[in-house]
Amino acid sequence: MAENIHPFYETHRNAMEAAMRQRLDLAEAMLRERTHLSDIDGIRREVMDEFEIVLTQMPYVGGAASRMSDFFMRLTGFMAIGRVLRRHGVPVPVIGEIERETYEAQLLTVSEAERLASGWQFMSPDNQALLREQAARSATRAHQEEFPEDFVYDFVEPGPQDSFEFGINYKACGFCKLAARHGDKDILPNICGLDFVAYAARGIRLERTQTLAGGASHCNFRFSRLPPDEAVNP
Repeated sequence: MAENIHPFYETHRNAMEAAMRQRLDLAEAMLRERTHLSDIDGIRREVMDEFEIVLTQMPYVGGAASRMSDFFMRLTGFMAIGRVLRRHGVPVPVIGEIERETYEAQLLTVSEAERLASGWQFMSPDNQALLREQAARSATRAHQEEFPEDFVYDFVEPGPQDSFEFGINYKACGFCKLAARHGDKDILPNICGLDFVAYAARGIRLERTQTLAGGASHCNFRFSRLPPDEAVNP
C-alpha cells in the first residue's frame, strides 16, 4: 500500500476493524434484501479492503486532544461501505438507508444506561465549556495551518426565544474535505444522516436544517435533551 496509516489511528486500528466487521454482520440481511447483489461474502471482503484504504486517507486532526478524531474513527468506515455499494450500482438513497439502519443497530448493542449516560455527559456544562474552548481554537489561524483537514466551528448560545440548549455551527467540515479529495461527494450526505441516529441513541434531539454538504454556508446543529419516551431504544 502506497500510503501509511497515521500512528494515532494505527493504535485504534483493531477496534475500528472490529467495529466494521460488526457493522457488516448487522447489515448482511439488508444487503441481501435491498441491493440485489448475489455475492454478499464478496461485498464484505471488498468493504474491508476499501476500509484499509480509507484508514490511510483519514486526516490527523490532533489525536486524543481533538474531539473530532473520534468522529473520523467512528464514521469514515461508512465511506468504505458507500464506495463499494456505489461501485456495484446500488442507488445512493438505498446506501443511505442501509447505513443509517446499520448504525442504529450497532449503537443499540450498547446498553441504554451507558448510552444515556454518554448523552448526559455531552450535554453537561463541563462538556459545553470544552466545546466552547475547542470551537475557539478551531477558528485560529495557527490551528488551521497545523490541521488543515480539521473542522472549523462556532459554539452557539441559545437566545431568549430558543428552545435548544446549545448549538454548533460547522463552517468547515473534515468529511467534506475528505469527500472532495477522494471523489465521494455523492455519498457524503449519507454520512451527514448518521448524526441524527447517533444523537437520538444517546437521548439527544438534534435539529439541523442545512449542511455544508448540501451547499449551505454552514451546518447548524442545535441540541436539546429528548424526553425519555422519545429516545431510541431497542
